[in-house]
Amino acid sequence: MSDVLLKPDDLSDFNQRVLTLEGATKPVHVAGDGPAVIVMTEMPGISPHVARFARWVRDAGFRVYMPSLFGKDGDVPDAETAAGVFRRACVSAEFRALGGGASSPVSNWLRALARLAHEESGGLGVGAIGMCFTGNFAINMMLEPVLRAPVVSQPSLPLDNPGGIESSADELAQIRSRLEREDLTVLAYRFAGDSFCRAERFAAYQAALGERFIGRVLPDTAANSGPKPPFFEQFVKTPHSVVTVHLVDEIGQPTLTARDEIIAFFHKRLKPAVDRHGS
Repeated sequence: MSDVLLKPDDLSDFNQRVLTLEGATKPVHVAGDGPAVIVMTEMPGISPHVARFARWVRDAGFRVYMPSLFGKDGDVPDAETAAGVFRRACVSAEFRALGGGASSPVSNWLRALARLAHEESGGLGVGAIGMCFTGNFAINMMLEPVLRAPVVSQPSLPLDNPGGIESSADELAQIRSRLEREDLTVLAYRFAGDSFCRAERFAAYQAALGERFIGRVLPDTAANSGPKPPFFEQFVKTPHSVVTVHLVDEIGQPTLTARDEIIAFFHKRLKPAVDRHGS
């Protein structure tokens, strides 16, 4: 792994905006041109690894919106500081970390961000990817009609129920109906041995969304085994982060193939067919 990914990232190639939506104000890092893709960070915040993924999406011809949802943007905190971010998010009123059966309140803000992003960026709609703590948010955002390309990477909520889903039955019914009506799909990824996102959760999604939920399960041997940020070294003992920390940036690697599949999915869903080959 590049040493640069273990050092703070100043995010200077992003334009930091402060957006007030649904009565809440949050920083959002924006970069690129093209249809909008919302990149939601994993724990413990917008890390150099998350920013790297956002840059890959930007460089593929999209306008990336990366909201700051927790943690210090661009930082690589020590394990104790990162654990504090995690604990605060778990008790925050914005997130529903435990229990399942209902979406996190922050989903309303994220749907408003999708509407704004579409107004500003055009295209056929908006894409979104959630990771870990935010993994399921891309599915809940499908209640907003402009969201057309949801990607779910190692969804980890609710933390206390491996087979739980962080959405209500009514929300899931509405989302499934829309997926079928508009011939859309949800892409999802996890490692086989992930202790935070287990097989039971993907099975629950499959039961709720049927064939519209396309789950990819990568072998644990595909995960990066090199040096990792302190939070991962201390608290994440199994392969977990498919497109960030545990991605192996080498041609032919399953994690890089997953990244390319996600970007191709965004192209297919968000760009008119005439534009795809030239972008």
